[in-house]
Amino acid sequence: MTNNLPVDKMLIFRIALAVPLTRLFDYLPPNNKENSQATIGARVRVPFGSGEKIGILVEITDTTTFKIEKLKNIKEILDQTPLLNEIDLKLLHWASSYYHYPIGEVMMSAFPAVLRTGKPAKLNHESYYELTETGKTLDSKLIKRAKKQQALIDLFKNSPLALSTTQISFQIENWQAPLKKILEKQWIKETEPIKATHSTPQQILLSSTFNANLEQRKAIDSVSENLGQFKVFLLEGVTGSGKTEVYMQIIQQVLKDGKQVLVLLPEITLTPQLENRFRKRFAVPVAIFHSKLSNTQRFEAWLKMQQGETSILLGTRSALFTPMPQPGLIILDEEHDSSFKQQEGFRFSARDVAIVRGKMLDIPVILGSATPSLESFHNAIRKRYHHLKLSKRAGNATKPVIQLLDIRNKKMQEGFSEQLLAQITETLDKREQVLIFLNRRGYAPVLMCHSCGWIARCRHCDANLVVHFNENKLRCHHCGQQQTLSRQCHSCQQNELTPIGLGTERIEQALQEFFPNYKTIRLDRDTTQRKNQLEEQLQAINSGQAEIILGTQMLAKGHHFPNVTLVAMLDVDSGLFGIDFHAPEKLAQMIIQVSGRAGRAEKPGKVVLQTRKPDHPLLLTLIHQDYSHFARSALAERQAAQLPPFSYQALFRVLAMDKQTPVEFLQKISDFLKPAGNKIQILGPAPAPMEKRAGRFHYQLLIQTTVRSDLHDLLDRLMPEIETMKLAKKVRWSLDVDPIDLY
Repeated sequence: MTNNLPVDKMLIFRIALAVPLTRLFDYLPPNNKENSQATIGARVRVPFGSGEKIGILVEITDTTTFKIEKLKNIKEILDQTPLLNEIDLKLLHWASSYYHYPIGEVMMSAFPAVLRTGKPAKLNHESYYELTETGKTLDSKLIKRAKKQQALIDLFKNSPLALSTTQISFQIENWQAPLKKILEKQWIKETEPIKATHSTPQQILLSSTFNANLEQRKAIDSVSENLGQFKVFLLEGVTGSGKTEVYMQIIQQVLKDGKQVLVLLPEITLTPQLENRFRKRFAVPVAIFHSKLSNTQRFEAWLKMQQGETSILLGTRSALFTPMPQPGLIILDEEHDSSFKQQEGFRFSARDVAIVRGKMLDIPVILGSATPSLESFHNAIRKRYHHLKLSKRAGNATKPVIQLLDIRNKKMQEGFSEQLLAQITETLDKREQVLIFLNRRGYAPVLMCHSCGWIARCRHCDANLVVHFNENKLRCHHCGQQQTLSRQCHSCQQNELTPIGLGTERIEQALQEFFPNYKTIRLDRDTTQRKNQLEEQLQAINSGQAEIILGTQMLAKGHHFPNVTLVAMLDVDSGLFGIDFHAPEKLAQMIIQVSGRAGRAEKPGKVVLQTRKPDHPLLLTLIHQDYSHFARSALAERQAAQLPPFSYQALFRVLAMDKQTPVEFLQKISDFLKPAGNKIQILGPAPAPMEKRAGRFHYQLLIQTTVRSDLHDLLDRLMPEIETMKLAKKVRWSLDVDPIDLY
């Protein structure tokens, strides 16, 4: 909506600015009449304090509570057409209200960094290239001395569509000169891209040999029949049941209607393989949006979706608020994953906000998982979500056999029992792959002096320093502080320092000693830092260049390793006794997800769980029944204890350089809430489970109610009160509505 300024009335522009205040700011129109037309949802540049800020115009009115002469003029209206439409703004208002977070910071978080700086919202229409007829018949192996040219030709051959310079830069570094060479040799040519909203149904599908089974067909039909209206579908499919193929069949229907699709993934690691599948399947533009991309790449992906030039956006949590002019479908894959909850700043749940967005846009939302969150499972039981099940693995693949391996009183070698080592040997002898799971990075979690008992501790945290042997470092995994790995005890000066416990680095070393004739690939945060490193390692695994795959939870999600027939979890017990009530749910999900990597093709799979608690009810339920039985049992326990989803929580976290100030601040909050009486339960102030972290003392206060509206009514009254508290300026505090962990 464009507002022309009438001559006889002064208009007030209400602007959202990224400042920690829960209010909008009033400004007068620009002095320059030629630049005075304003559109709600456009960015503006305004004076603020002694500097300037970029903000969003969210309202135009003729009233203000301030004196007109006190108001400043907008310096510049940056967008002639709005970047956010009415529903986008409505969603952001809702998110600000629900999570009790400043409206300006919420709104600016919807933009990529380039737009937050005030740069023009214009795409640099980049060049696209495709193979010539000569290039299509060229054997890239003949280009022996020009590896980059060879890589480019292979990249084009593996892509059914023309590639943009941005897409090429995702895959190959320093590509410009080699590209120019193969262009001069006429192996490729410049071409035009396919536009998203102009594809005909014949142009959408590139290839598909998918034959749906009865369960898959029911899921596809159920969602397809409800396109164009809001409905939430919980797609619960065992690992390897073909959830992605179900997504693609439904997406095909959405694309035929000329609509756009937003697909959210929990981890960056899942994006490359899914992107590859989407590009091979659909002849429409696909964009990627996640934190490992450059600011320019994220800006272009966001703007292409906002301008309707892209049909499908694959992204992580941060892609959620990307505008869609032709919305058709939202999908959250692995909806249970904790990565969908922002854990700092604006602490929103991408899953919950996506459902609200689907309702506002009147489009369906699919939540997919082999291990649905207890909240989603509960909503399916209450019929708020339509529950779709895929109980069989796709093709001829069968569910893996899960074995509990009792390691009590058993001889162990670097975390491996003799029985497990024998099973690994047997699997490798059959030329099949083995996956070893340990959710702990580094060489060892503790460095102890054998002589006096001294332990290497972080100076800034209540935590031990982790040994990173290959880097010759001791590192804190909480604050990042690191130091050189010493050989001498800091207390008694003896050379008796011993690494205690197991990390992936130590297990990798042990595997190389146990199985010297086989290659091991380790996948964790330490080994996937370099650009394209993860993709290279996954390619090596799938091509059979490595027989043993070792890693952390990075391995648990979505990866397809057809030749993996044995999966081993070395340390199941560490998750059985967590202090957070979410711990059993997270462990159950981890076991099922990791188990799902075994036997995904023709060969049967086996999963070995090493444990000292073989009679634990959680383990027995998962093995002898299934995840659904566990979920129902866990929900019954939550209901008996009046824990979420049968109650609603908000957690205040506070940190300061001393212990006393956080306690006093939280006590003031507690005193303010106490008149609510039995409507709420207040737990705290109390030290966080790790009281000292990064040199500061952490305290928290938990508010719990059985009625959601009661919780938000209290927070609505409390938040303005906090702004007036002097103590609030002496601490760093945050509010987490619907926390997924209490750590």
